[in-house]
Amino acid sequence: MSSTLPLPFFGGTCTKAAFSFSLKSSSPLVPFQRLQLFRSTSRTTTRIRSSLFHSLKAKATAELVQDKESGVVATGKPVVEHSRTFIEARSEQELLSGLRKEVDAGRLPPNVAAGMEEVYQNYRNAVFQSGDPAAVGVVLSNMTVAFDHWLLDVEDPFVFEPYHKALREPFDYYMFGENYIRPLIDFRNSYVGNLSLFYEIEEKLKQGHNVVLISNHQTEADPIIISLLLEKTNPHIAENMIFVAGDRVITDPLCKPFSMGRNLLCVYSKKHMYDIPELAEMKRKANTRSLKEMALLLRGGSKIVWIAASGGRDRPDPFTEEWYPVPQGMSILWLYCAMTSCPLRDR
Repeated sequence: MSSTLPLPFFGGTCTKAAFSFSLKSSSPLVPFQRLQLFRSTSRTTTRIRSSLFHSLKAKATAELVQDKESGVVATGKPVVEHSRTFIEARSEQELLSGLRKEVDAGRLPPNVAAGMEEVYQNYRNAVFQSGDPAAVGVVLSNMTVAFDHWLLDVEDPFVFEPYHKALREPFDYYMFGENYIRPLIDFRNSYVGNLSLFYEIEEKLKQGHNVVLISNHQTEADPIIISLLLEKTNPHIAENMIFVAGDRVITDPLCKPFSMGRNLLCVYSKKHMYDIPELAEMKRKANTRSLKEMALLLRGGSKIVWIAASGGRDRPDPFTEEWYPVPQGMSILWLYCAMTSCPLRDR
């Protein structure tokens, strides 16, 4: 999907000792990013991805509950023999035929395979529009790795802790996300506005302050896009930013490998708290644990946290089809509890 909207950030600082928070900046400027993506995403993809997400969400959430209750973490699970069908593919034909092979073998659910193929087609079309002469190789290389890790998570689902630190080894999920999204950005028409504020942020972090970026939210790839636009000027911010993440990006198998490469505070959306009524209590307890984790992180100082104030992504107006930031939601209240008067602060 193409976007030319600015992605504004409204910065605030939190002092390490007193947890006081202010949305007032020492500068009248507001840092922002203007992004241009190569167009690709179709409505068909949206329908498939939505169907895929809802059909797998109950299973993934149930697995998360089971692992939490049994005390088993991802690294303690039995070793699953991983199929090398995708990683050994040397052409588009071999890669896509591998989907049918894995479905027939019973290792890949048909709806997941359909979602993977649809993502492949859209990714290929978008990268080809960039005009990169190496586009064929870029698509095959990136989608081979993506297919392999999507299958890996179906075989052996990864479970996120309330505070998840980016996995950089033995496989570097951070660079996987960077390399995957990089070809989708039209860097010639994208830029970071008021870049000086990011240098100011770096100085605040060095002094032990916490910095919170409150932003509108447009795509699930926003964390990676932010890192890519800051990687040359502010690599410390790019790699160490912590993102407040909803349950979709930690349960959807097509999102999870990208999420595994980010520093995340994982929360369950109030909007979907009762989608599976018997899991509502587990979700509330998980949110409490995440809140405690955030309070502990901020007490340590020198943390930078990104949060979507609305708790969700921007949507176009149904009548004008113009994009606009959605209203602030529960995320602001959640942040306020973590940083100021929440009774969990002293527990």
